Amino acid sequence: MIYEFDACVLDTDRRELRRAGQLIAIEPQVFDLLAYLLRHRDRVVTKDEILDSVWRGRIVSESTLTSRINSARGAIGDSGKIQRLIKTLRHKGLRFVGAVCEPRAGEQTGDAGAGGPWGSQLSLPDKSSIVVLPFANLSEETSNDYFADGMVEEITMALGRHPWLFVIASSSAFTYKGRPTDVRQVGTDLGVRYVLQGSVRKDGGRVRIAVQLTDASNGQQIWSERLDGDLHEVFALQDEVGTELSARIAPTLRSKEMERARRKPTTSLTAYDLFLRALPPRRDNRSQNETSLSLLYQAIKLDPTYSTAYGLAAWCYEIQTVFGWLSRSDPGVKEGIRLANLAVEHGENDPDALWMAGLSLATLAGEIERARDLIEMSLSINPNSARAWWASGIVRTYLGQQNLALDHLARSRRLNPLDTAAYAYWAAIATAHFFAGNLDAALAAVEKALTDWADAPVALRLKAAICGLCGRIDDGRNCAERLLALNPEITLETVASFYGKTHANSRAVEDLLEGLRNCGLRARGPGRRDSPARPH
Repeated sequence: MIYEFDACVLDTDRRELRRAGQLIAIEPQVFDLLAYLLRHRDRVVTKDEILDSVWRGRIVSESTLTSRINSARGAIGDSGKIQRLIKTLRHKGLRFVGAVCEPRAGEQTGDAGAGGPWGSQLSLPDKSSIVVLPFANLSEETSNDYFADGMVEEITMALGRHPWLFVIASSSAFTYKGRPTDVRQVGTDLGVRYVLQGSVRKDGGRVRIAVQLTDASNGQQIWSERLDGDLHEVFALQDEVGTELSARIAPTLRSKEMERARRKPTTSLTAYDLFLRALPPRRDNRSQNETSLSLLYQAIKLDPTYSTAYGLAAWCYEIQTVFGWLSRSDPGVKEGIRLANLAVEHGENDPDALWMAGLSLATLAGEIERARDLIEMSLSINPNSARAWWASGIVRTYLGQQNLALDHLARSRRLNPLDTAAYAYWAAIATAHFFAGNLDAALAAVEKALTDWADAPVALRLKAAICGLCGRIDDGRNCAERLLALNPEITLETVASFYGKTHANSRAVEDLLEGLRNCGLRARGPGRRDSPARPH
């Protein structure tokens, strides 16, 4: 039997649960509990009925039953704050109250064979949806690719600020770069109605932009345009594309929303060019990260009010801290905090500056609640920002709001289903599960992170801890050794310093350190006397 509800698909034959297209790690008893509630959703089921069905009448403590119910809720994203799918009726029992569909044989479902980027068919959102594919660079110099890519980023962000639109993240769109594309297949892969394609020709002081909008459901072209102007008019040309495109999709667009979408974080074309060259800040290459910082400092010097450049520079320092390249005492941490505060000061209406500043302040300064507020401000301006939802998921994990964190991370994934940095998503999912006490789910997610990037420091650190807690000491030692090969300065002290400043669940932090200690991570750095190893 297959049950579809909310963003989930539960397949009792395959014993699989998928949420937003992603396979969710779930314990057998939790799966059986969820299946039983779905099967009997027409009524309230009692505690005794659950025990008879799931535990075959065995005696189970109240805390165990409560834990399994909470795990079932967490697996399907039932936070209880926005909606309640599994309802508890005091002194009576439980009932699944969400809307459920049971597809007939032959219909598309969310199983692994359905197709699509997540191994499932992505349904169209309940509002207009679009992806802006990479623009072709028709300039004579191929080095101008970054300029065409920047055009896509700007148009995507401008569209994303409209709450009535569903806009796929540019990082998923860029997976189609240089590939022949069938717009109907793109629409199916990403679950969108409209596809925008275009080209950019940069020739001396002139620029030409050609665009066409296609209905992916039937392959019919809706609108095309060619725009020419001087290079210093590039911002105006981008606005014209965004304005015309929005008008074609929703003619009733309010002028106030359009005005907000037109606001640019800088008026300096040279600073903007430097910013584009700094994208993206690599999370797997410290040297390239430093190069991005150098370019961003040049952009800031040209425009001291460039909020997005401040935010991106702060994020570069945040990345270096998360990866263990910077210690808490390093001057770069204070510099990242300074840059984040300047991003906020100059970026009141800049959604990218706000989420990058928020994430950086959470990690570098431990200002978790302020970070939450800044990211919420970012999402109020651009509700289609996959990165902002990802950052929100991380900060919600810091706050101990694991179910909400998983929900926000799932939104990020839906907006960015082909993210080339998928390890960052899976590492965030794994961390949320770990701090919720779901080690099996955390291990499943961290394995996916390491499949995407085998040397991801965050994932290696987390897997070593999980293995150390689960008795898989050899696997854990292997991860710890790989981690130390990447960064010999990592110790229990540095890990404790990082997690202790960010995560509200101090008990889970202690568990993480215990797992790492079991796998041989030393307590102190070189030149110091190590603490005695604890017995296993």
